[in-house]
Amino acid sequence: MNPIPNKASSPTSVRLNDPFWSRYTDLVQNVVIPYQYEAIHDRAPGAEPSGAVRNFRIAAGQAEGEFVGWVFQDSDLAKWLEAVGYSLQIRRDAELERRADELIELIAAAQQPDGYLNTYFTIKEPGRRWTNLTDCHELYCAGHMIEAAVAYYEATGKDRLLQVMKRMIDHIETVFGPEEGRLRGYDGHQEIELALVKLYNLTGEERYLKLAAFFINERGQEPNFLIAEWERRGRRGHFNPNVQEKLDVSYFQAHMPVREQSEAIGHAVRAVYMYTAMADLARLTEDAELEAACRRLWHNVTRTQMYVTGGIGSTHHGEAFTFDYDLPNDTVYAETCASIGLIFFAQRMLLLEPKAEYADVMERALYNNVLASMAQDGKHYFYVNPLEVWPQACSCNPGKHHVKPQRQAWFGCACCPPNVARLLTSLNRYVYTQRGDTLYANLYIGSELSAELGGNAVTLKQQAELPWSGSVRFEIGTDRETEFALALRLPAWCPEMTVSVNGEAVNFSRHELRDGYLPLRRRWQDGDVVEAVLTIETRLVYADRRVRADAHKAAIQRGPLVYCAESADNAEPIAALRLRQDAAFAERSAAGLPGGAVAIETDAFRIAADEKNGAGTESLLYRTEPPRLESAKLTAVPYYLWGNRGSGEMAVWLMAGL
Repeated sequence: MNPIPNKASSPTSVRLNDPFWSRYTDLVQNVVIPYQYEAIHDRAPGAEPSGAVRNFRIAAGQAEGEFVGWVFQDSDLAKWLEAVGYSLQIRRDAELERRADELIELIAAAQQPDGYLNTYFTIKEPGRRWTNLTDCHELYCAGHMIEAAVAYYEATGKDRLLQVMKRMIDHIETVFGPEEGRLRGYDGHQEIELALVKLYNLTGEERYLKLAAFFINERGQEPNFLIAEWERRGRRGHFNPNVQEKLDVSYFQAHMPVREQSEAIGHAVRAVYMYTAMADLARLTEDAELEAACRRLWHNVTRTQMYVTGGIGSTHHGEAFTFDYDLPNDTVYAETCASIGLIFFAQRMLLLEPKAEYADVMERALYNNVLASMAQDGKHYFYVNPLEVWPQACSCNPGKHHVKPQRQAWFGCACCPPNVARLLTSLNRYVYTQRGDTLYANLYIGSELSAELGGNAVTLKQQAELPWSGSVRFEIGTDRETEFALALRLPAWCPEMTVSVNGEAVNFSRHELRDGYLPLRRRWQDGDVVEAVLTIETRLVYADRRVRADAHKAAIQRGPLVYCAESADNAEPIAALRLRQDAAFAERSAAGLPGGAVAIETDAFRIAADEKNGAGTESLLYRTEPPRLESAKLTAVPYYLWGNRGSGEMAVWLMAGL
């Protein structure tokens, strides 16, 4: 393997200052991180006990007791620490740093003499390390701890956790590899692969990249490692050890070598974490076959298996993809972690090639599915992100028990809340991509960037008013004239964009766009200003006819935001509403919702309530007369804000016609 110099990067020297997003980063710093600290210490009121910190105390010999939680419980603490690392890069906080340092010392104390680190196998099954990679997440937990170590080192310069994880990798290298006597295996849940790439980017040590490539390249090879391991265990899994089970290796994306895969299948989070690492490796090693596989998989996910909100994973059975165009709204899974993984994948594809479609998906998932997963108080979360909710069905229909009409305080399997925290505190890394002397503006988020462009130090101050207004302004700062290109993304939702430089209009046609970006190349001077106005319209969106769940329906979208109808604004049942195809939309402030949210109003129809069949008798369940329609007002609010005004019905896709 011969890694090449990183020709594209996501600049990290970006500080957010945005009227919309800064509220969320402040919320994560001031509420979410402290709240999750209490949750992993089993002190959050009304939340299920986590056991994450206590497990480390037991493993370190500082407490007695039994292991608590899932086999991958260590990852909750790791993701919390990673979020802390990103938060400290935004703003140093001595008390938060002290708490993190204490937990890092606890982690170090739990590490075994040979470098092994995993509380489940240290406490509960010390003699069974690396015997069930399919189910037990040992490498997954290691991966999350590696990512935490990198983020914390970047924030503080402290390498205590970094050294702990380097020792763990040293141990892993004695267990795995193509050499005689080592396991030619890989984890059932991908994660360590992309973590090792981050460690390689930090240290430049090629062995970390080589190990990541080994895990990716071994997946799906014959003889199939997971099947062989399953046979050795008597065809019994960790979660149901008393019953012989059938193993579907496609669930783990191990049904064929990764370079041959073209269809997203199996557990959605596992899949997009793997695709992220594949894109990293394709870029760093110039692997054309791997890049081609990434492109095929991207197209399959985003063009046939992605919800309009940026959610992926359409069934709760295995939290998985099913098949092309199978996108039910009421039994959907769309796990928060899966959308976050899709954002990771999109960012890495942007590093591979600067195409606006990757940023479009990143933006869609971020503004809709991810934001919707967290309540505005920062203390309640959705694991599942439905596009249609009927609260009674959620409680009474066993097929919909996974769908919740209200966010929960915490979860026994709490992978999603700390994942949201680490994404939002690292959001500055997604705004731009730099490729040589071209800077691509992927997201229009108020911020200040410092970078070297055209051989000189440059600052770029961005002011943005999304999602409510399309006004964007960039101001160049440089101590000398310097030539570079600023490439502006024309979002897929934007019918028209006007651009000016220093007040002079830039005339361009769509033919001049390069993969969805408008490159502005010139010799820039200090104080130069670029202004763009993105046209934001409220429009109806229709699904491909092969998406049966959305036939004869439409969704409302305004700019990057998908909207929904809630009981708080509309009489139930929501399913009785019907949009007009020639709908005209009015805007107003969203009542009872924060952040200057814009609500949408339109004239619509509603199926009229049934008339009584005679004095005091109930209406018939079925009849031959067509339903009677009556005029109605429909109010829609941004999907990311749904469920913040109590429990009630909600729908994104509404009947459309007439």
